[in-house]
Amino acid sequence: MGPNESLFSLKGKTAFITGGARGLGFAMACALARAGAKIAFNARSGKSVDRGLAAYSANGMAAAGYVCDVTDEAGMNELFRRVAEEVAPVDVLLNNAGVINRAPMIEMEASDFRRVVDTDLTGPFIAAKAVIPSMIERGGGKIINVCGIMSEVGRETAAAYASAKGGLKMLTKNIASEYGAYNIQCNAIAPGYMATSLNASLRERLPDGSKNPFDDYICARTPAGRWGSAEADLAGPAVFLASAASDFVNGQILYVDGGFLSYLGRSA
Repeated sequence: MGPNESLFSLKGKTAFITGGARGLGFAMACALARAGAKIAFNARSGKSVDRGLAAYSANGMAAAGYVCDVTDEAGMNELFRRVAEEVAPVDVLLNNAGVINRAPMIEMEASDFRRVVDTDLTGPFIAAKAVIPSMIERGGGKIINVCGIMSEVGRETAAAYASAKGGLKMLTKNIASEYGAYNIQCNAIAPGYMATSLNASLRERLPDGSKNPFDDYICARTPAGRWGSAEADLAGPAVFLASAASDFVNGQILYVDGGFLSYLGRSA
């Protein structure tokens, strides 16, 4: 292994990914595993954990799965105690779990707003609070929050989600400010529009064979001219922020959006 490669090695490290059973979290966890990290993750149900374990196994990777909701502080504290005992203390925390509730703001119930904020903002706070003391004791660690481009811009029907992700951006900066002196780096990945099975309908052609207008919008609005790929486009940023290569990077938001936020669109 050359000197540059060793900067990105995660050999001997343990990474915990919230909501790491599928989707973007699973893709980033696989990247961390390929870089040498041991992987542990949680999901809200045993069925989801089992599906996640099967997916890791199908990719030739070992992982430890735990059932817990990220909003359950006592449960998450116990979870991290078990991870430290059964796997190893957490060196890299990837706060990926999230939910969204789409509705016009004036039609959204306060309970639905709170549910999104509890999962997308309070959840990362709970997890970070749980692992930071151990990171301090062991001389440092990495915390990576998943913010998304709506930590920076708003959109109709996304009041709760954008509010939570905007708060998570500032939580990221505050953790970096408060615990950087302990060699803890806290940064965020903000993915743009990533092609996943959950949004396949937005990219498929319409019944009459015409192109999907939302797909057209995203491709035209993004300088890269395409949707992102979790496997191809989030792997590098995740490994970078989890590894020694980012030891002097702290409190930053890394936008992985193909240039979406930098682009006003083509002139007429």
